[in-house]
Amino acid sequence: MSKRNEPGPGALARQHAPTSSAGEISAFLSDARRLEAIAPERAGRLVFALDATMSRQPTWDLAAEVQAGMFESAAQIGGLAVQLVYYRGFGECRASRWVGDARELKAMMARISVRGGRTQIGRVLAHVRTEASRSPVAALVFVGDAFEEPIDPVCATAGELGLLNTKVFMFHEGGDPAAAGAFAEIARLAGGAAMRFDASAPASLASLLRAVAAYAAGGRAALQRLAQGDREARRLIAAMPQ
Repeated sequence: MSKRNEPGPGALARQHAPTSSAGEISAFLSDARRLEAIAPERAGRLVFALDATMSRQPTWDLAAEVQAGMFESAAQIGGLAVQLVYYRGFGECRASRWVGDARELKAMMARISVRGGRTQIGRVLAHVRTEASRSPVAALVFVGDAFEEPIDPVCATAGELGLLNTKVFMFHEGGDPAAAGAFAEIARLAGGAAMRFDASAPASLASLLRAVAAYAAGGRAALQRLAQGDREARRLIAAMPQ
């Protein structure tokens, strides 16, 4: 698993930079405190994994728009650090660094384009297993529409994630029965949930992502609090093992 080091924004030096107002300084300090509160080394950790093969183009665009809702939810319950993982093409599978800023994650996603290829879900799970063995990972969210790998090795890795207490949430688009069965078994072994979603209903997907973010940042108690006013959070709880 190679790491994708996204370049940071450049800065232009100015000989005569304007001075900042008291309001601007206050806003800067407020932003700094917010980012410090969700620093990756102290936040709940969630891996957000996507199938970036050609069939995923509609959902890829959708996910890039709605993922910021994960951070909005987590900001209320202690913060969240997210790592983006995607696969595409011929054996390409990449992981970003851990980030705690929704804008940064969205910028990473915007730079990725889909390519033809087969699924690499087993490789994603193995990567998350490595991450979780180093430092706890509360949850993995996977969004995809197909499963094209030998099932038994993938399920073995899912079981190992369950032993590491990393819940796996498999979000399935489309009606492929092979994918539906594989996703359900992976989620069962890891103690998470397999959920169907419709790419034409972005509000539903956004709510599901916020529900998983609540769990990753604050555990089942945070998810249950969110479920008091959120239908998708209630669906997620009902799909998880009790």
